[in-house]
Amino acid sequence: MSDFLLYEQQDHVVTLTMNEPERRNPLTGNTAVPDFLAAIDRIHNDRSVRAVILTGAGTAFSSGGDIRDMERQASGEVSGMQIRQEYRTGIQRLPLALFNLEVPVIAAVNGAAIGAGLDLACMCDIRIASEHAKFAESFVKLGIIPGDGGAWLLPRIIGMSRASEMSFTGDVIGPDLAANWGLVSRVVPADKLLTMANELALRIAANPPHAVRLTKRLLREAMHTRLDTLLEMASAFQAMSHQTDDHKEAVSAFLAKRPPVFKG
Repeated sequence: MSDFLLYEQQDHVVTLTMNEPERRNPLTGNTAVPDFLAAIDRIHNDRSVRAVILTGAGTAFSSGGDIRDMERQASGEVSGMQIRQEYRTGIQRLPLALFNLEVPVIAAVNGAAIGAGLDLACMCDIRIASEHAKFAESFVKLGIIPGDGGAWLLPRIIGMSRASEMSFTGDVIGPDLAANWGLVSRVVPADKLLTMANELALRIAANPPHAVRLTKRLLREAMHTRLDTLLEMASAFQAMSHQTDDHKEAVSAFLAKRPPVFKG
């Protein structure tokens, strides 16, 4: 892992911190994408991880695309086909990787989440915001479009009308409106953000990890799958879940009126 993305684990919770505060944690023009992909692969392979927190160092969550990289793309020194390939092999790998990560991810949005930075937050399962957070789907302000999945993600979170308003105007919205629109679950004091994100992560991690992972998969699949198809998947997942040691422990603990101990 490079210095851009800090990877810290305490018990069953991993915290990923974007660590380029002087540039407001951009997602292009640096090692952000390969760092994220490496971290996601590491989490995939570590069954002890039950929840992930994603945040940014400094005053911004992420400013999105690097303006110097956009200058290069607009200069004519690279072809349109090359730019297309850069997207496909670069930042577009990030929404796919996060979508397929079985472990729940909480975005602790500490400051500005702009353009691809907003879309990154939307790639997470849960978003909580600092009182200093602000959000913008600002691509149109630069004469470009959401190239990293935002046009798929944002309407599914806040609805087509509000997503269209954000996307067509590029306007910035504050944390309270973001909460009102359902973009974030809650707004918390800035000095409590990581504490509350960690408390939420620990509540998730306290549950049987197989049940959390399979529930996340069902929620993700439900975004684009027919009901009958999802029910078939749910019956298979439920059959597996009924046979796990953690389910047996949960039933036994409930009947014995004692706290359960889940081992994963």
